[in-house]
Amino acid sequence: MAKLYFSYATMNAGKSTMLLQASYNYRERGMRTVILIAAFDDRAGKGRVSSRIGLSDDGIAFTHADDLYALVARLHAEETIACVFVDEAQFLGEDQVWQLARVADRIGIPVMAYGLRTDFQGKLFPGSMALLAIADEMREVRTICHCGRKATMVARMDEAGNVVREGAQVDVGGNEKYVVYCRRHWEDIMSEG
Repeated sequence: MAKLYFSYATMNAGKSTMLLQASYNYRERGMRTVILIAAFDDRAGKGRVSSRIGLSDDGIAFTHADDLYALVARLHAEETIACVFVDEAQFLGEDQVWQLARVADRIGIPVMAYGLRTDFQGKLFPGSMALLAIADEMREVRTICHCGRKATMVARMDEAGNVVREGAQVDVGGNEKYVVYCRRHWEDIMSEG
């Protein structure tokens, strides 16, 4: 039976690397996969998934207006899909998470979503909240704080290296903009100044 999986972590835990490796494993065995990524996350190019260690692959860029169930059903009718992968799953809308659940439940295709759990203010992303609520299986992918403890939080930095405490939830970026911390050190840095 197909399931909806959610692998979550802070930044720099290797989520995109894991996604690309898993998709490669399917394809190496002659099975088709579909990779989905939010259209506005164009750091590697529109519809392209890339990892910090240099792996990358083409995906399908989606917007909040897209019906992902309809998209996958159409693609599956053209050629059998063995697995659907979603990078940066925190950017999904709640309705899109339900659409992906229907892909698993009604079409029988496993869906593996990878993303952040919380934003720079320690608040859940809408897509992550929905995935935490309805995913069949969840897995925390771990990375470490500078102190060696498990990192569970992320801080946003401005161009001068100062901590940003307010602002839009979504501001796409990488190491130039975000730093991961354990909860203790995140709380310390957020309360400074």
